[in-house]
Amino acid sequence: MARFLRPLLRGTTYTRLLHLWVPMLFVSVWMFIDMSKPWVPAVLLIPLGLVPAVRRGEGVQAQFMLARGGGEAAFSVAPSATWRDRWRTVLWLEVRLVCGWVACGVTVWLPLIAGELINVATGHPTTDNPFVPVSHPHWAYALLFPLPLLALYGAVVGLGELITATARRLLGPSAGERLAALEERTEQLLERTRIARELHDSIGHALTVAVVQAGAARTAGNPAFTDRALAAIEDTGRAALEDLERVLGVLREADRPVSGRPTLAEADRLLESARSSGAKVEAEVTGPVETVPGPVSREGYRILQESLTNVLRHAGSVPARVRIEVRDDSLVLEVRNPLAAGISGPGRGSGLRGIRERAALLGGRARTGPAEGDWQVHVELPLG
Repeated sequence: MARFLRPLLRGTTYTRLLHLWVPMLFVSVWMFIDMSKPWVPAVLLIPLGLVPAVRRGEGVQAQFMLARGGGEAAFSVAPSATWRDRWRTVLWLEVRLVCGWVACGVTVWLPLIAGELINVATGHPTTDNPFVPVSHPHWAYALLFPLPLLALYGAVVGLGELITATARRLLGPSAGERLAALEERTEQLLERTRIARELHDSIGHALTVAVVQAGAARTAGNPAFTDRALAAIEDTGRAALEDLERVLGVLREADRPVSGRPTLAEADRLLESARSSGAKVEAEVTGPVETVPGPVSREGYRILQESLTNVLRHAGSVPARVRIEVRDDSLVLEVRNPLAAGISGPGRGSGLRGIRERAALLGGRARTGPAEGDWQVHVELPLG
């Protein structure tokens, strides 16, 4: 019983009824002008529905009166962009008008019928209600009193569900709008993934360097070495804070350009950070790194950063060879370190996956794993 009566407690039930009543205001005005032509309002709705802005207005009404909370994405709030959308709007207006007629009829006549049944049951019938044609009053008519009210309840709830389903069908987003929404959602997901990778690579690298430096300083027992380690931790932490500020800037300002992100032209900073952590890094740079396109150079920097982080995290202070080669049509990044017995290679967590994802997004390819006794990260990125 409680479930049956639940729609009476929902505000949406009454806003949907109000939504059906609104067109009747226009019809009522016309009935004062010419009652002999009730079909004229339906004809006037045809040119009205062809106006592009009308679709936006109907969509906004549907959001706030037919849906819960006004956040229903099934209704389009954009003007009609095609003739198909315009004719869908015309059809919607006609359906809304017809449903409005029915809603006004049931909400007026069904309560009157219920009241008339009470009058007949109490011996005071009226003669102006064609729906209760009785000549002999009787108390048994009181037993029929709930039937019109139940019919009114069913009609109000049913018409509300019907007009909402029709609105989703006729005022729903077009194929172009759905495609645009899908593209926007895809861009948002890609941006979130990129930000997650930025934080992982930058902060992960800084923490790895800090942990390695702090551990080495604690075991060395050399004040001079400790000072160098603290200076390296300070420099790495400051650089990580700058990277974090860039990433947070993207979150705060959606339109902020990405040109402030580090590129391969600043690779020396990464190499020095790794060297200060005890790793013996040999770098070989071939070709004009400064001419590498911005997106490729920025992603290349992050790939190199994650590769060096993996060396420090999983192999420790071991010799590492870095090769950066700029070819005519591609950029080659390679980081190799000894894979000695008893030392496991880098794990297969989010770091290596992030390297492969970065390469794939740029149309390149990445190979990670053991190679000739070394652990190797080899990435090729197209420049075109």
